[in-house]
Amino acid sequence: MKVRFREVDPFNCWIWLRFHNVPSKAEKDYVDGVFDSWYVLGRLGGFNAANLQSQEEGSSLSWLTYDNEESLNVLPSLMHNVGQLEYQDDWARCWVDLGTSDALAIDVLINALRQIHVDFVQIEELLIGGINEDWTVEEHPDAIFSSRL
Repeated sequence: MKVRFREVDPFNCWIWLRFHNVPSKAEKDYVDGVFDSWYVLGRLGGFNAANLQSQEEGSSLSWLTYDNEESLNVLPSLMHNVGQLEYQDDWARCWVDLGTSDALAIDVLINALRQIHVDFVQIEELLIGGINEDWTVEEHPDAIFSSRL
C-alpha cells in the first residue's frame, strides 16, 4: 500500500483509497469498520500527542507511575466530524474534520489500513488530502469552514 500526502486542510480533508479491484461488500465492511472506530477514538480525544506517557516511558511499562494530574492538564485534542465512506469503482473516499486532534490520528489510520491491506483487502494507494479530478468534490455539508477547493 502506497501512502501519499497532498494538500491537507485538517478542518476539511478528503481521504482517498484506491483498491486493487472493486471491493466486495465484506471488504467494504472492514474498511468502514476501521473508519468508524478511528472516528470514535478521535471524537473521544484519543489522538492527543501531548499525553503519551506510556509511549514516552519506553519499552518497560512495569510499575509505570502514571501522572494523572498531567493528563488532566493537557488541552483537549478532539476530532470534530467524519463523513460516510463513499465508493466508486475501485476508489473510496471519506471527508473528515480532524479538529484539534494531532497528526497521531493520521498515523493510527495509516497503520490500521496497512494491516487491513495485509490481511483482508488490497489497497493500492492511500491519499491524504487533496482532490481527484475524476471525482468531483463539493462543499461537504458538515464542514464548519469554507473550502478552498
